Amino acid sequence: MSSINLIDAFQDFKEAENIDRPTMMKVVEDVFKTLLRKKYTSDENFDVIVNAEKGDLEIIRRRMIVEDGQVEDPLAQVAYSDAVKIEPDFEVGEELYEEIDLLDFGRRAILAAKQTLASRISDLKKNVLAKKYGDRVGEIISAEVYQVWKKEILLLDDEGNELILPKSEQIPQDYFKKGENIRAVVKKVDMKNNSPVIILSRTSPDFLAKLLEVEVPEIFDGLIVIKKIVRDPGERAKVAVESYDDRIDPVGACVGMKGSRIHGIVRELKNENIDIINWTSNIQLLIQRSLTPAKITSMELDNEGHHANVYLKPDQVSLAIGRRGVNIKLACELTGYELDVYRDNEGEVEEFDIDLEEFSDEIETWVIDELKRVGCDTGRSVLALTPEELERRTDLEKETIEEVRKVLKEEFDKE
Repeated sequence: MSSINLIDAFQDFKEAENIDRPTMMKVVEDVFKTLLRKKYTSDENFDVIVNAEKGDLEIIRRRMIVEDGQVEDPLAQVAYSDAVKIEPDFEVGEELYEEIDLLDFGRRAILAAKQTLASRISDLKKNVLAKKYGDRVGEIISAEVYQVWKKEILLLDDEGNELILPKSEQIPQDYFKKGENIRAVVKKVDMKNNSPVIILSRTSPDFLAKLLEVEVPEIFDGLIVIKKIVRDPGERAKVAVESYDDRIDPVGACVGMKGSRIHGIVRELKNENIDIINWTSNIQLLIQRSLTPAKITSMELDNEGHHANVYLKPDQVSLAIGRRGVNIKLACELTGYELDVYRDNEGEVEEFDIDLEEFSDEIETWVIDELKRVGCDTGRSVLALTPEELERRTDLEKETIEEVRKVLKEEFDKE
């Protein structure tokens, strides 16, 4: 047997089409030259010829024909009398090309070579996969859900590569079934047990940035730049944008006609509220815009301490704070300032008021907490809102609201 069929070993190469042919040839050559060095101590006079299409491998030995008795290096030279046994027409000074039967290496050596080859192929695949996705970090990809587990989802890309979407990188409202196609951004490539693990994310600000880039041509073209994105996944996001062309309104371009551009993104993010605001280096104006949809009355700014006291009308306080405090938290992240929100009572500044905590013996703590959540932290701030408004903004029942208002009124009537 002059050559050995290695189709099984080469099959792995064919499946990994992204391994280029020169690399493939080099790996096979290296593996078998190692085999030659073990048997002959040198591989200098051997050529390893690989036919990747058929999976055939040949090893050709080259030796110079010299006069009998003048062989100084058996690896590089062959005696004339031995050469003519192979081919009678040979003459001294010619080069003898002889095919090596791989079975001469022995079954154990061949098996070891195949195992080494398989290992090298596996390492190459891992390196190629790690580099491919390492170069795509921050890009959106689409993949099919293959397996849903409690802590993560296993996905497969078009080439059958495994990708991981951890629970921590999923939007709370996300629910996926096997076979479903989902979009996510490549967050990072980790190495685990010498194998690449590709981590995807749907909660990263990069995911929202890329979705905007897809939907808004002006961002893709570089006419509008995203300065900063902050998110509370599935709840609310704030995107600060700036236009490099005075003729383009960056907010209008991102939102689109009647919200056409932003609606698709909102659906993808499970109805996440997205506030698009104009970026400005004027910190006071940026804070004002960042607290959207609330409207600020006035502000006290401490630039050194990165702190601001923001004053709003009573009906705007809950808007500024937002559900579970999300709006003000994102505004702080976007501006880099610690923001404290206060009611601007204007003409009522001198009016006597009582902190809600003072009523803790008459009003249950959870009720006080719920009222404070919507910006009502004093007795008069609660009474300033109608029962209907309180019922709409809070999770309190009508009877509870009436009881609270009764307690507060009685206290102020005494005063």
